[in-house]
Amino acid sequence: MRNLTLALTLIVTVLGCKQSEAQNKKVNNELYPITVNDVFGYIDNKGKIVIKPQFYIATYFNEEFAVIKNTAGKFGYIDLSGKTAIMPQFDYADKFSEALGLISINEKFGFVDKAGKIVIKPQFSWANDFQEGLACVKYDDKYGYIDKTGQIVIKPQFDYADKFSEGLAMVILNGKSGYINKTGEFVINPQFEIAHDFKEGIAPVSINGKFGYINKTGEIVVSPAFDSAFPFNDGLARIIVNKKQGYIDKTGKIIVDPQYENARDFCAGFARIKYGDKYGYLDKTGQIVIKAQFDYADDFRQGIANVKYNGKYCYIGETGEFIYTPKI
Repeated sequence: MRNLTLALTLIVTVLGCKQSEAQNKKVNNELYPITVNDVFGYIDNKGKIVIKPQFYIATYFNEEFAVIKNTAGKFGYIDLSGKTAIMPQFDYADKFSEALGLISINEKFGFVDKAGKIVIKPQFSWANDFQEGLACVKYDDKYGYIDKTGQIVIKPQFDYADKFSEGLAMVILNGKSGYINKTGEFVINPQFEIAHDFKEGIAPVSINGKFGYINKTGEIVVSPAFDSAFPFNDGLARIIVNKKQGYIDKTGKIIVDPQYENARDFCAGFARIKYGDKYGYLDKTGQIVIKAQFDYADDFRQGIANVKYNGKYCYIGETGEFIYTPKI
């Protein structure tokens, strides 16, 4: 059986915690990809197969569409009923975000709407999905931003640029990272060795080889003391000290001691950790609530997580109970 997670990762559409948190606030109509005899289908949150396995690759749904790949190697989209919503015709496709889907034809990136109409023709050597009304694109080896009509609103001028988050975007210019607003003006000048997105009002940055956190005025609010640090989720942030990972609160207080070789950010109240050679889950107090027993584990999405157990990719609920286990 092909590795479910690897197949999803190949087209970079496994959704992060931001989407999962938003979805967890809604009624669970989520569907979850599975593989049977090396083809993908979907189950519901009870573990019932609701879209029969038939796709070469299939991703999680976002905005009621999922990316699929057919045996001819072309990407398209299906809806929640499993019907083809946009015919497979693209060399690459990514999830819908803000009603537009990122697609690629002949190594150029553009966007389609949910009717399958190309609304921004493929013309960029790279692009990211839309966030907060803008999408980052690469043009002539520089990064800038377009709006939903395809108009360049912040000219390509940066050595690298990330998505907008909480009104600001991290960009790199002349080897230093800073933050711009949606007019392209620097709000925090490029000065950091490394910087990440703002989440929950603060962002991790590297100063003189150590990571701390700044607020949106650029003021340091958590002193640089960590070997690495990541954005906040669920009120906690993952940090690395001496190659071990743990979690802090917004005052910089260590809530979970750095002790794990591998961990992820908190998502929907849980953080996936690796203990020994197995994966399990922590709650926000640092207690292991689902013991480390899996060969692989993913984030929870509306109360369900994909795990690998005894060589099979399964789904579990928030108490660790198995919701779906393949029969073969």
